[in-house]
Amino acid sequence: MHFPVLRKLPCRPALVSLSLALVQSLAPAAQAESTSFTQSLAASASSDAAIAEWYRTTGYDTLWTGADDAARREALLAALATAQDHGLPVARYDVAALVRDLRAAETEGDRGRVEVAMTRAYLAWAHDLTSGALTPKEVDAGIVREINVIEPQVLLSRIAKGDPEAVLAWLEPRSVQYLQLMKAKLGLEAQIAAGGWGETVPAGSVLPGDTGLAVIALRDRLVRMGYLAPTAVASYDRGLQAAVTAFQLNHGLTPDGAAGEGTVAEINIGPEERLESVIVAMERERWMHIDREAKHVWVNLPDFRAKIIEGGKTIFETRVVIGKNVPDQRSPEFSDEMEHMVINPSWGVPRSIIVKEYLPLLQQNPNAVGHLQVVDGRGRVVSRGSVNFAAYNARNFPYALRQPPSDGNALGKVKFMFPNQYNIYLHDTPSKSLFDKEVRAYSHGCIRVADPFDLAHELLSWQTDNAEAEFEAALKTGRETTVKLKQSLPVHLVYFTAYPDTKGRITYRRDIYGRDAALWEALRAAGVELAGVQG
Repeated sequence: MHFPVLRKLPCRPALVSLSLALVQSLAPAAQAESTSFTQSLAASASSDAAIAEWYRTTGYDTLWTGADDAARREALLAALATAQDHGLPVARYDVAALVRDLRAAETEGDRGRVEVAMTRAYLAWAHDLTSGALTPKEVDAGIVREINVIEPQVLLSRIAKGDPEAVLAWLEPRSVQYLQLMKAKLGLEAQIAAGGWGETVPAGSVLPGDTGLAVIALRDRLVRMGYLAPTAVASYDRGLQAAVTAFQLNHGLTPDGAAGEGTVAEINIGPEERLESVIVAMERERWMHIDREAKHVWVNLPDFRAKIIEGGKTIFETRVVIGKNVPDQRSPEFSDEMEHMVINPSWGVPRSIIVKEYLPLLQQNPNAVGHLQVVDGRGRVVSRGSVNFAAYNARNFPYALRQPPSDGNALGKVKFMFPNQYNIYLHDTPSKSLFDKEVRAYSHGCIRVADPFDLAHELLSWQTDNAEAEFEAALKTGRETTVKLKQSLPVHLVYFTAYPDTKGRITYRRDIYGRDAALWEALRAAGVELAGVQG
């Protein structure tokens, strides 16, 4: 479904009125192409191959400054004026400069330069709305998502031939989630303008039964946040416990109703920082070009949960463990297709783990890590006694290590494969205790699943009437067995610290890898500012 955000945003009558006035002032200068206009336009466009090619192929027809371009010009200026609402770098499109140059244009040469400036602004706007203002992998190497980019010639052709308002609305992100994030952004800006959420809680922790200034501050802050109805109660009663529990659920915290150290730290985060998270989430949404209605696996890394979503509804959910917050072990962000599962898997130890962790141990003691087999280039298991481990280093070690199927196998009893160059997949684990922790970042990068058998049953139930029986039969053999999914399933590994729940309320999570902080700094460097709190 398409949601034309432009029509939902506050109107800007002054800009529209100015644009209409420009129709009259520019019309006389645009009656015919002149040599000076063409030369000026060509010179201004020469540094941008796509723009230069467009104007050459169209015979230097105008898009913005001609007598018949008023509607297109008006629509673009109105759209660019909404950049702040989208959390985009306002100065990148510089509406004020465009309007100033349009007003000041006196010669055909001036008009040629303004024509190209408006085309550049349009292409930048279109790119940023459809593909994001940042190149994510340049900010963090773990964001390896493929970003769809619409070719400039397509964008220019659409705006030249189509209804300008419809084309500009078509550019905007179409997901319900994006609109909900935009609504949250505007709401947070209003709260900041009204004074924010009040004083922070002046205590490391506040517990049920407590009284005093810290309880009052906790109460008042939760009231301002919308978790508690206004009240004069000054003790940590059941009502305050319920409000704290609701806050904890909304922030991925253990929902015990007690404002411990971790909960107080999250409560004390101000609306300005939450606004930054929402703006970053809007940028991330601009990278996502997925079918929200189709069945898919959604793993939000900071949420430590995996879900199967169909038609916007969660039909399966489980806790997960993700990669450690150390270089080379953080789980990456990308999308792929789950194609099969492996029951009773063997574990082919990743090369990075072999050379960094196991080779040093084997050099000290050839019998170390005895649960692993040494495998040669042909896949044959070789005797440890035949290998001089000390003769090799991380660059030239010619062997692989493999753990055969077993109760203690690092991958547990089943793994779920969406083959990718990063060697990332979902799998079982024998380390079940880690799922009870609030922050679950312990793996080498793959996604460990708390309820792998239930996930396997769910996946198999789409293609057989005896899912549990067939899975158990394969499991009992103890042999490695590959089960192909008759229909592949999209898998999205994402990283949102702010995201709407099914009711549209924004939930927040900790920035465990620091990726959103880095993205915010990159957006800020590009010119994105918090409305009302600049400088």
